[in-house]
Amino acid sequence: MIRVAVLISGRGSNMTYLADAIKDYSIAAKITVVISNRCCDGIFLAQDRGIPTRVIERKNFDTQAEHEAAIAAAINYHRSEYIFLAGFMAILSGDFVNQFAGQIINIHPSLLPAFKGLNTHQRAIEKNAAKHGVTVHMVTAALDEGPMIAQASLPLMASDTADSLAARVLQLEHKIYPFVLFGLAKKFLSLSPEGARWRTPSSALADAPVSMRDLLAQYLIWPTLTLED
Repeated sequence: MIRVAVLISGRGSNMTYLADAIKDYSIAAKITVVISNRCCDGIFLAQDRGIPTRVIERKNFDTQAEHEAAIAAAINYHRSEYIFLAGFMAILSGDFVNQFAGQIINIHPSLLPAFKGLNTHQRAIEKNAAKHGVTVHMVTAALDEGPMIAQASLPLMASDTADSLAARVLQLEHKIYPFVLFGLAKKFLSLSPEGARWRTPSSALADAPVSMRDLLAQYLIWPTLTLED
């Protein structure tokens, strides 16, 4: 069973979908702790699910290094093997990322490398992008530039607003993040400081729970340089 820490800053919707997928699909994984850098709805949702929580606020520390050291201590205390960022609204330092090299995963609402940073949906509309979507990637010291693990794309529609597009992308987020967790737990996916590697990706998708498979089969994009047939 793999052990996962989840870092959040807000409502924690992706965290709840990870937790519920573990329960609903008997994924061999455990969320060991949910850590937030502020008091937020996601902390209460985690507690409702019986998951240990920690609120470690930046304002209580003199430096970013001290704040990150407290977060790292909580992660290590709970013996977490992987760190899933789920709306964690802080840029992690290179020292923190290097401490957990090959273990930190992020989900970003765009098809990276397009639209790094914030307000991705509005920017996609303004650029008349043909496609938009979500990227799950490994975290490196450079913002939104880590090796891709998986993407899911959908076409923009003429009627899309930033809110409607965000809602459609969020549906993909709620399937692809649990799918990545499923891949790790089933050993279809391996991570290292060098990058992500999928073993027999077609089998990984075929073996996934039906609700994941049926949606992602239409939209999933694999990292072509990291596949093993």
